Amino acid sequence: MAMLTGVLLYYIFGAIVPQDSENDFYYTISHIFQPTLIFSMLFLSFLKVEPKNLKPHRWHGILLLTQGSLFVLCSLAAMYLPETINGKILWEGAMLCFICPTATASAVIVQKLGGSLSGDVTYIVLCNLLVSALAPGFLTLVEPHSGLDFLTEFFMIMGKVFPLLLCPLFVALIVRHYAPKLKDKMLQIKDLAFYLWLVALALAITVTVRTIVESNIALGILLGLAAISAVCCIIQFTLGRAIGKRWQQPTKPQSECKNKGEYIDPIERSAITAGQAFGQKNTVFIIWMGLVFLNPVTSVVGGFYSIWHNLVNSYQLYKKGKR
Repeated sequence: MAMLTGVLLYYIFGAIVPQDSENDFYYTISHIFQPTLIFSMLFLSFLKVEPKNLKPHRWHGILLLTQGSLFVLCSLAAMYLPETINGKILWEGAMLCFICPTATASAVIVQKLGGSLSGDVTYIVLCNLLVSALAPGFLTLVEPHSGLDFLTEFFMIMGKVFPLLLCPLFVALIVRHYAPKLKDKMLQIKDLAFYLWLVALALAITVTVRTIVESNIALGILLGLAAISAVCCIIQFTLGRAIGKRWQQPTKPQSECKNKGEYIDPIERSAITAGQAFGQKNTVFIIWMGLVFLNPVTSVVGGFYSIWHNLVNSYQLYKKGKR
């Protein structure tokens, strides 16, 4: 429903927003409303997590190694494989899908599905560190830009990912320590983060539709990027779940659960957490990286990925509700 609403909003906004104000209107959505919603969701997630539980597990390291390796392989393919018509654009699209950090909203879905919130939040932090360290070097090699060296790109990426990651953490720590009653009241509002995510999802799909419809890209390239993003999405959700099952994160035994519905098999719990951590991406970041560092055409892959990973989320939520 949220995704369909997002599609309809694009056409509603197109009818009521004056054409000369359209860019400013979407800038407000993507630079004010969406960051505010993301901040709020991550803040609520941090409120629920004890800081002492934010510690790496074995699956975090395996997942980081897998993500980095897939990105490097696609980067090398973009640089050294014989360049066919538009082939490099598709490899660049795959690069963006693999290196993009985990969506902060993944914590909301992990909670809904019964995964480990602390495990997912820990990976969000580690993944952003990986992206900041690994992406600048390869992006400068694949698409050299005048005036954009490794350090310039490094600080640009750091400036993009960390304010929205660290600020909610600091605010949550302050509230936990100095205003515990406020924390308890906020957490009593059932599924608040989930409903904020639904609003953010509708706005994200609106921006996605605008990106795709107004891209003026040849149909063949558009379909190629759609297919690449779908393949990358399936690969990452599948590998994430497989790694989570193979290297499980410890969880509390069934005897410590207050009710039967609270207990989830440790293998499935790890599979849920690692699958979301690897598969659900910050697609706004994909679009930004494509526009700034690579061929701007590749930014469309973020719009398509937004559709695919939210379809996966919807299917998983449907299965959980049915179960």
